[in-house]
Amino acid sequence: MLNFKEAFRLSLGSISGSKMRSTLTTLGIIIGVAAVIANVSLGASFNQFFVEELGTQGSNFIIVYSQDIDLFFENQLETVRSVPGIEGVSGIRQQLASVTYISTVRQIDIQGCSADYEQIGNIQLEEGTFFSDKEKYVAVLGSDVAYEKFDQKVSNHNSIDIEFVRRDGTKVSRSFKVIGIIDSPKTTFIQSGAESDVRIFIPIDIMNDMLGVEDYGGISATVDESRSVREVSDEVDRRLARSLGVSERELDNEDVKPYSIFNQADILDNLNQLSSALTTLLTSVALIALLVGSIGIMNIMLVSVTERTKEVGLLKSLGFTRVNILTLFLIESVILSVIGGVLGTVLGVAASYGVSYFLDLPYIFPFYLIVVGFLIALVIGLVAGLYPANKASKLDPVEALRTQ
Repeated sequence: MLNFKEAFRLSLGSISGSKMRSTLTTLGIIIGVAAVIANVSLGASFNQFFVEELGTQGSNFIIVYSQDIDLFFENQLETVRSVPGIEGVSGIRQQLASVTYISTVRQIDIQGCSADYEQIGNIQLEEGTFFSDKEKYVAVLGSDVAYEKFDQKVSNHNSIDIEFVRRDGTKVSRSFKVIGIIDSPKTTFIQSGAESDVRIFIPIDIMNDMLGVEDYGGISATVDESRSVREVSDEVDRRLARSLGVSERELDNEDVKPYSIFNQADILDNLNQLSSALTTLLTSVALIALLVGSIGIMNIMLVSVTERTKEVGLLKSLGFTRVNILTLFLIESVILSVIGGVLGTVLGVAASYGVSYFLDLPYIFPFYLIVVGFLIALVIGLVAGLYPANKASKLDPVEALRTQ
């Protein structure tokens, strides 16, 4: 009776006797397993990246963007401020302006906000302070603005000139004293795609006065961490809609509401769903590669059965049973597939680490993927080798020995 050790030795001998063919056979499995593992690992890395990115601002951030001018005024700020669970509220406005430092003029995004925005936007200062609501012509600069935008670095207590173009086309310019430099952040990409290190922050009242307006472009707020940000966000939505004459039944109709409301919990969910969908799509493509690889193994094993027909006849004449022959070919198929799985796992780990490093993502590798890679290879080996092994086991020994 053929034992497993002997069957394993015979299968290895057959594989090593056709090294090139064996290598090409496992290539599909290597690529497929590597792709599955890399995709799942990168999906986890992106999810962690989103959590960290948004987490540095806090998952309790709510922002409301106006879609019309003259929509949000102090009444709407008070409406938001009155919602239970709201901690800080700031009217905000963003506009491109000409900024002059010494003799250099640059076009820079100006963010108008109140003193509460330091907490709301999780502003971390490298030096100086954020402005209070009592201060007037003062500015807080992003690190990129202070150190990279102008021919000379801007330091604390220096002065810059900011020139806005009003809605009627007239220009107005004022001098601002720099009182703070923001530490270079790695977040705030929900803020119209701009980061705080490429902006200048000034008091919203001063910005509105220069522009000759009284409304706000949006409202940002933070929620008490003990409260559900979604529930508070929904209540903000209801109260704002009521104050603007939008009925509650039209809250979900974005064509009717003159504003859009976001919270970072929903944004994180949407990003995770997008990441999961992309991971699923790419993994599906990888599974196709695995299917092609399994067909390749089946094809090679069928060729092997044909080439070794006489050998099978000889083995049967020596007393090998049908089960022995079946086991012999199945083990050979599984060995080929598992070798591909192991190499694919190593390649997948290396690929996911390389991409994570290149994209500056946190490297996340769920260790269950090693087991998954092995099991995928094992199942493919068994399934792909079953038909050829069964065919070999059914060969008539007399007819097989007559084969040239």
